[in-house]
Amino acid sequence: MTEVLTSAQMRAIEQAAISSGGTTGLALMERAGAGLLQAVFARWPDLGTEPGQAMVLCGPGNNGGDGFVIARLLAQRGWRAECYLFGQRDRLPPDAAINHDRWAAYGPTLALADWRMMHRLGGAAEPLVPDLVIDAIFGTGLTRPLPEDLMTELHDLDAALPPGRARRVAVDAPSGLCMDSGRVLGAATGAKPLRQDLTVSFHRPKLGHVLDEGPYWCGALATADIGLDALPDGAAPAVATTRLARPATARLGKGTSDEARHKYDYGHALILSGGPGHTGAARLAARSALRVGAGLVTLAAPGTAMAETAAHLTSVMLTRCNGSTELEAILEDTRLNALCLGPGLGVGAGTRDLVATALASRRPTVLDADALSSFATEQPRFFAMVHSHVVLTPHDGEFARLFPEIWRELREPAKVGPAMSRLDAARAAAARARCTVLLKGADTIIADPDGRAVIHSAHYDRAAPWLATAGAGDVLSGLITGLLARGLHPVTAAETAAWLHVEAARSFGPGLIAEDLPERLPQVLRDLGL
Repeated sequence: MTEVLTSAQMRAIEQAAISSGGTTGLALMERAGAGLLQAVFARWPDLGTEPGQAMVLCGPGNNGGDGFVIARLLAQRGWRAECYLFGQRDRLPPDAAINHDRWAAYGPTLALADWRMMHRLGGAAEPLVPDLVIDAIFGTGLTRPLPEDLMTELHDLDAALPPGRARRVAVDAPSGLCMDSGRVLGAATGAKPLRQDLTVSFHRPKLGHVLDEGPYWCGALATADIGLDALPDGAAPAVATTRLARPATARLGKGTSDEARHKYDYGHALILSGGPGHTGAARLAARSALRVGAGLVTLAAPGTAMAETAAHLTSVMLTRCNGSTELEAILEDTRLNALCLGPGLGVGAGTRDLVATALASRRPTVLDADALSSFATEQPRFFAMVHSHVVLTPHDGEFARLFPEIWRELREPAKVGPAMSRLDAARAAAARARCTVLLKGADTIIADPDGRAVIHSAHYDRAAPWLATAGAGDVLSGLITGLLARGLHPVTAAETAAWLHVEAARSFGPGLIAEDLPERLPQVLRDLGL
């Protein structure tokens, strides 16, 4: 299980470990510096073959203390390192001050503004041309925008570096980023961090590494062990962390030992379709539900679209549904145990009536796209109908229409930290709707009404930019529906579907279109050992 922490949770873990006597702040700083360099040399082995040159930018807190450790360890490896401090030595926290003084045996600490004189990029004799620029100014504890003078210095320095040589590495966080939300503090006034090539987190990733803009500013992400997992039981507090999504592999296979099992034992999903010329989205969802293991899938289409859908369907069954009255009759078949409404269904009163009928059946139901937008002006009616077996799958626009107050709060400029995050927004929406909400994005959030949530981060080594294609969301809805038909809990179904969705895209690669996703699922499932 990969946990992601808030800044406060990380501070609590560190403080509890220190208070228990299991470690010290100095020991944690030493391990952090060593862990960062290990991550740097693992990512760029050429930097470990012979000494290079480094600029280490230190801040006024413990993040700066990590920077002094890094500079000293580089100097001990024969590197030429320069340390710059934003702040004053006599205002450093005790452990950071000790490491400042330890660095003094290897070189001076200069004011950050002195980089122009010392760097001598104008061509003076023996200028330092860095292979590494270490950002150890502000880490996870930042709660305010970067001071304007600091932002100017950082961007001027970055612009002055020779292109293509220096690797930029952040200690725990690119300075200026809220690590509880992944949002830039002060962005509304033009503040922005420097984009890093690598960010090294300590102990666990933080929320800001995987949410919103965080992955863009972090570049790549590595996590360094600083010994907190090795502490005796009770030395670190148990905290209610958020975790990254994973597939429920134990529930995905169809075991060969269960020879007596029938297709209906794997569920019968019903997908509702729009009219002529608007059936493609529902067909994508239906095929996805079948590929993910639902025993049967039926697509319900208006009579005028029957010929169109029949021309494209083989394994998926087809039935006519000309409105809520016919849907009610279809749902008399109790073997239909999971429903999907929204893809290509159309926005309006007819869709609202279909949703009301579906929800009245109390079956597990996925509501997406038009099924959500149809209630943009009737949220109270919608929330009165929704029940705990429902999964809502809005993208940002649909979320804004269905939860306008939450969306406005999320989009308020991040002036102080911790700023409101997409995780906070999804949790608030799930509590408002009293059901599971999957907020789509590269940082997909799955939240339940009790505040539990998981994050599926399609960043770093799980990036799948090819999913930005028409119909990909319809496939995701179908995957969730198929898993609900198989009996998975709504959160588990949504989490597993999000993981499979991205894995199928990664398996295919560039050139992906939505129709390719269901066809990649068999290989993805085989790769999981199923």
